[in-house]
Amino acid sequence: MSVEVLDGATIRAFVEDELAFNVSVNNHFASLDIDHDGLLSYTEMMKELKSLRVLETHFGIDFVESSPDEIALLYRSLFLQFDHDHNGTVDLEEFRAETKEMMLAMANGLGFLPVQMVLEEDSFLKKAVERESNMVAA
Repeated sequence: MSVEVLDGATIRAFVEDELAFNVSVNNHFASLDIDHDGLLSYTEMMKELKSLRVLETHFGIDFVESSPDEIALLYRSLFLQFDHDHNGTVDLEEFRAETKEMMLAMANGLGFLPVQMVLEEDSFLKKAVERESNMVAA
């Protein structure tokens, strides 16, 4: 993890750079596709869904006690956001489209004021910051 400064423009530029974004999404998809069948099952997506940390607040501290049924329902509904055709799996195009939507929603939420965030090394946000840094350095 590292502390980085970013804003909505950083994320938006990354998403709009089709080559950088698609390479990043393809690599991430491949890392989640454990059985290499070109599809992500619910089980394979759990790693990604848990990384969203929707049940945590600052510093990884849970803000509410949730029952296992509530947690399962939450993760199932997140999975369905990715599974656009509701066939029980997520293909690369569904994964790419939903990742793009999420990234653009984050960009819109951040706006143009820079914020400091702790980012995981392989996260899409970290890739966006690295892309911007490389563009500035070039």
